[in-house]
Amino acid sequence: MMNRLILWALRMRWGLSTVVLACHVGGLAVIIIELWLSGFLGRLGPDWMSALAQTSIYPILGALVGVAIAVRDRNHYFGWLDTGRKPTEAEARRLLNLPMATTLRALAIWLPGVIIVTLLFAQVVPSRAIVVVGAMFAMGAFESAGFTLLIVDRLIRPAIPLVATVLGGTMHWSSTVLNRVVLSWTVSGAMPLLMLITVLADPVAAPGDRIHTALYMSLVGLLVGAIATATLARAVAAPLRMLRRALDRIAHGDLEVRVPVGSASEIGRLEHSVNELAENLSERERLRDMFGRHVGTEVAERALAGGMDLTGDVRVVTALFVDVVGSVELSTGLAPREFVAKLNRLLSIVVSATEDNGGLVNKFEGDAALCIFGAPIALRDNATPALRAARRIRDEVAAGGELDIGIGVARGSVFAGDVGTDTRLEFTVIGDAVNEASRLTTEAKHVPRRILVSQNVIEAASGNESASWELHETIHLRGRKQPTDCWTDIAATVPSVGREKASAADGNGAGPDSGDAVSDAAVQAVRPE
Repeated sequence: MMNRLILWALRMRWGLSTVVLACHVGGLAVIIIELWLSGFLGRLGPDWMSALAQTSIYPILGALVGVAIAVRDRNHYFGWLDTGRKPTEAEARRLLNLPMATTLRALAIWLPGVIIVTLLFAQVVPSRAIVVVGAMFAMGAFESAGFTLLIVDRLIRPAIPLVATVLGGTMHWSSTVLNRVVLSWTVSGAMPLLMLITVLADPVAAPGDRIHTALYMSLVGLLVGAIATATLARAVAAPLRMLRRALDRIAHGDLEVRVPVGSASEIGRLEHSVNELAENLSERERLRDMFGRHVGTEVAERALAGGMDLTGDVRVVTALFVDVVGSVELSTGLAPREFVAKLNRLLSIVVSATEDNGGLVNKFEGDAALCIFGAPIALRDNATPALRAARRIRDEVAAGGELDIGIGVARGSVFAGDVGTDTRLEFTVIGDAVNEASRLTTEAKHVPRRILVSQNVIEAASGNESASWELHETIHLRGRKQPTDCWTDIAATVPSVGREKASAADGNGAGPDSGDAVSDAAVQAVRPE
């Protein structure tokens, strides 16, 4: 609400000049009331009206000059606000100088007036009181200037977020927390106390007048102190509370949070830093997500945790290789986008089945995919989840009826780690098990169940899982010296009673063996004649 009122005042042509003039009139009013209570006006004699008229000439002229300067400042510093655009860099820096520039101009107008008024009053009051009069007007000048700095600094605060978008995290020495604390103490405490001391030291004032003036200055000091302290406390506490809430949200994963930059002090710089922190973390998460999509979540975490060094070790893993049957014919018979869409649906099945079983899709090779179980995250049993993933991939792809695939699974020692250079790394697995899985995939394309598994995988799998596999034949794989015992999963058989139940439940998904029956039928559906 306050920010909207301030912005409204800034948009008014006379807004800034009204605020500045009110500060100076307020300071002048405090001095005049103090002089009246101290009995000073009564000591001017019968010509007090003439003396006041003469001394009021300069304040009036000073006020007119101050209003003209304030109107000029409003157009000079806030011209960009009228056009509805962001300030340029030069305009933004100029705006940060406005509180100090306005304060210095106020002092430049006040101090000559202090000298002139003191000299005029020296002609009609005792010489012993001249020092008191001069001191009162001088302190009033500094009091008004201090108020002007605090008010104008608060006045430009709604425009600071726009300035921050241009200058980024910026600070101005006149708006630092330390300077504002010292200035608030000066305005609310030091100056009223000095005025009180000056009044009590007046050798001409009567004791009763001194008491009245002392009470008045004490009340003014209490009121100004309360307002200044409350304003300063709110100016510090409110943004700190907002920063704490923002950091709590960031700590809980909300990286979209942003805080408005509300000042050109250390707090404003801190607000900008919190925004930069959230933005950098958000960018890091975006890169992490993109990195994970390309190389896998586990590999991405491993790379981010371990830095950019080339690392790796030898592990016993299970490699699963998937390849499309007749991909050349498919690619020539289908439009490129349609063929890619089919591949994406296939690969989504591969990724889902692999990751659900604790494996890593290491790479896509055109219409083929290499999946690893046991690296980079070690598994106590990496053979069993690989066999489960192979059957799931085969069954879901067959149920879709779009593509025919072959799957080869092999197990052995491989190097699992980063290969490449300091500027380009890739996590991969290199070893005989990967080559064997690729060769088995080629042969699996001609096997009814479309999966071939090496003997090592079956021996390493759990008893329940290995019982679902049978020896298919011994094949001499290309590039290998020794023949390989190849296993495939056992086709599900449904007893006669079970078949009747499955038929009765067709379309409802009922029956304990319906999944195996569908799996077997799906494989038969895609099997070439």
